[in-house]
Amino acid sequence: MRIAHLSDLHLLDLEGAVPGRLFNKRFTGWVNLKLKRGHHHKPHPVRAAALEIKRLEIDHVAITGDLSNLALEREFDRVKDLLENDLGLSADRISIVPGNHDAYTRGAVRAGRFAEWFAPFITSDLPELAGSNGFPFVRLRGPIAIIGLSTAVARPPLVASGALGDAQLERLGRVLTHPEVLGRTVVILQHHPIHNPTSRVKTLLEGLTDAAREIELLADLERGLVLHGHLHRRIHRSLMTPRGTVDAIGSTSASLLHEDVDRMAGFNVYTFDDAGALQGVEAHRFEPEPGTFAPMTVPRV
Repeated sequence: MRIAHLSDLHLLDLEGAVPGRLFNKRFTGWVNLKLKRGHHHKPHPVRAAALEIKRLEIDHVAITGDLSNLALEREFDRVKDLLENDLGLSADRISIVPGNHDAYTRGAVRAGRFAEWFAPFITSDLPELAGSNGFPFVRLRGPIAIIGLSTAVARPPLVASGALGDAQLERLGRVLTHPEVLGRTVVILQHHPIHNPTSRVKTLLEGLTDAAREIELLADLERGLVLHGHLHRRIHRSLMTPRGTVDAIGSTSASLLHEDVDRMAGFNVYTFDDAGALQGVEAHRFEPEPGTFAPMTVPRV
């Protein structure tokens, strides 16, 4: 089984949003786009990645958040168009979780915009364990149990940290001990990394504030993966448990054009054997000329 991992698409669409919908946190995001992000995040590498994943005949696609820039309806429409027309896989073969940019304002969160637009991609095979927002969801695929978590929280300007929250953590504990999950390799999807910055201040500004509690819940795992984005870089770290090792792997932004090969746009692919053991981790790095992808390893830290 092969799982492709995309993250941080940051597909922008400001049509109808300027200026009326920028008189809130989105104003700082709009300024950032004008000064920096808009010059480096481009849509064509994302479309190229979708087409390449389709060509590779991947079994399942995981997208770990920040599909949008400002959580606007037109941005989510662009993502749905990409999924339906470029990736072209059925919704049961694509699992999506939100990032902080997909919960950019309290209004977007109150409206349940992400869940409304992407409902087919967050369905659960264990719906009784999902919360009112649909998380955590569980998708049982052969020897793999894909668990989708939401770390997306509406924060003040210039704050990008995430949190799972008490209710979701409690439900995650129940998921991990469910008989249908115990016999499978766990692959957790979340936007924020489980490894926080060493600085307490940086954790509060951009980390996962309750990561320590999630780590406690994973202590009984012999093996598994935590797939994330947020950092806009390829990174492979290990979380040691009393019984084994959980791999924590980040994918770079699918839209980021960057001179650093570890940050240049692309996607990861994970290969599992019939028993659910991880057999390979490979990154596919976007090559702007001629618009193809080159294989590379995901750097270990």
